[in-house]
Order: sequence, then C-alpha cells, then structure tokens
Amino acid sequence: MNDRDWMQEALKEAQSAFKEGEVPVGAVIVKDGRIACRSHNRCEVLHDPTAHAELLAMRQAYAEFGSLKGCTLYVTMEPCAMCAGAMIHLKLPRLVYGAFDKQNGCCGSRIDLGDHWFEHTVETVGGVCETECAALLSAFFANLRTKEF
Repeated sequence: MNDRDWMQEALKEAQSAFKEGEVPVGAVIVKDGRIACRSHNRCEVLHDPTAHAELLAMRQAYAEFGSLKGCTLYVTMEPCAMCAGAMIHLKLPRLVYGAFDKQNGCCGSRIDLGDHWFEHTVETVGGVCETECAALLSAFFANLRTKEF
C-alpha cells in the first residue's frame, strides 16, 4: 500500500466523524505495513477540545508501543499547533496529511513546527488526496452554516 491508500483509510475515519457531527478529520497510524490504530475527531462527544483525531491516534499508538518509532501518521487535515507539538515531543518520524489548513496549519501552511525549530524534525508530506479531504471538510461546514440560519 502507498500513501494514497493509507489516506483512504484516514478518510473513512473522517466520514465517521462527519456522521457523528464532529469536524470530519480522520487519522490512522501505520507501523510495519499495517494500521496500528485509527481515530477521528471526538471533541464534541467527549466535551474535550483536545480530542483531535491525530492526538487520539498518537495516544493509542504510544500506549501500545511505548514510542512512535517506525510509525507514520496519516491525517486528513493539516495538524494544528497542539497536534504538531505533540508529534515533535513524541518524536513521530513521518506525517502525511491531506487538506492544507491555511488558517491554523502548523505543518507547512501557516508555519512548520516539525521542520527545523526543534531538536526533532518530522518528515512531512502534505496534499495527499487533498481534493477528497478538503471536499469533506467543505461539505461539513456548508451544512453547519445552513443549520445556523
């Protein structure tokens, strides 16, 4: 499997989030050629603004393996500062994301925390399945705006 295939798995998680009324962001962590864990945004259901898909997935992987060595995180939207900071502290080797977040993205759009700012750098690939990831986010927010009026 390649980055696009793994991102399709993250998109399945994002679709689950959409159905639950969560911002549709999904994540999977791949280790040794298999999905080690998967998650999606759960901020609303858990009443926890830190329950981002990638953070939940990294917590699961760390609990299972004791480190993120050898892991790649696939997430449908560019991580924010909180999630990018966690990736650095957990020494995630590689991140692949779909949609860019020009307002809050901290892995290339606004800034790139995983680049040269800290001792650990995260190899980052953005824009994988970007159109599909962005379309799901756009549909969610369009639906949300319709409900507000």
